[in-house]
Parts: sequence; C-alpha cells; structure tokens
Amino acid sequence: MTETISHHEVIIHPGEFYFGTGDIRVATLLGSCVAVTLWHPRLKHGGMCHYLLDSRGVILDHLDGRFADEAIELFMIELKQRGTRPADYQAKVFGGGSMLGDMECVDGIGAVGEVNIAAARHLLHRHGFEIASEHVGGRGFRYVMLDLWNGDVWMRYKDSGTMNGKKK
Repeated sequence: MTETISHHEVIIHPGEFYFGTGDIRVATLLGSCVAVTLWHPRLKHGGMCHYLLDSRGVILDHLDGRFADEAIELFMIELKQRGTRPADYQAKVFGGGSMLGDMECVDGIGAVGEVNIAAARHLLHRHGFEIASEHVGGRGFRYVMLDLWNGDVWMRYKDSGTMNGKKK
C-alpha cells in the first residue's frame, strides 16, 4: 500500500519572505531576482527570501524584503528569535539570471542579476553563513522549492538563451 503525504505549499513573490517549520514547501519563480534559502538540519526549520535589488540605500521604519540587505536582516531577526547562529544553517543561493542580455548594463553599472548575486554572497558571508550551494547567473528562469520538513531544495531551470536546442 502506498502512503500519501500531504504538504502545504507557500508561494512567495518578489519582495516576500517566509520562515517556518513543518510540512511546508516554500516556492518561488526567479529571473534576475535572487532567492536565498536557509535550513537548520537539527531543528528542521528554515525559510526563503526573494529579493529584486541589492539595496535601497537607506532602511526606513520597516524592513522591505524587496532589497537584499533588508531580506537578510529579516533572516537575522528569525535566527535571533530562535537562539540560533548563521553557522548552524545550510544557505543556498539561486537566480540572478540575465533577462535582457546586453541591454542590462547601463552607464557602467552591472547587470541587475550580477549585482543581486554579488549582494547575496557578500551579505551571507558578512553575517557568518557559509553557502552550501548555488545556481546563479545564466540567461533563464528558475523555479525554486524548499522542503522545510527535510531541507531539500529543488530547482527547475529554463535557459532562455536557447530555442529548440539552438542558441538564439
């Protein structure tokens, strides 16, 4: 007899953040945005953020998950509330794809995806996280899913730089 296990799925959109535990799958769709996942293997809790830009330059009266620096601060608040440390978590980074090709670089400013990837790496390192794995860059979309019950992260990648198996 096959046992059926029911899990609840939480879809996060750009700028959103989720942290929790239980039979929950957190999922998101990425282009040039970046998702960071954290999971604590012993306590079996974790979360995901989906940010659009590296920083808005100033933190106002509330944290805004649309920005990398503030999204990571949201994670830090969750860790503090749980009495855990960044080194206790598996951190993974996804996204930062090039969606517009050569049009993304303007006036010497790097492509949005590249800047977002650099922000994730810098901020995670600065806060004491080690990146266990990443799938970043390229020219495509990613669908990322984090299973909070076991820490597995699943990803589907669609390379938009090819069409029918041939480069555009």
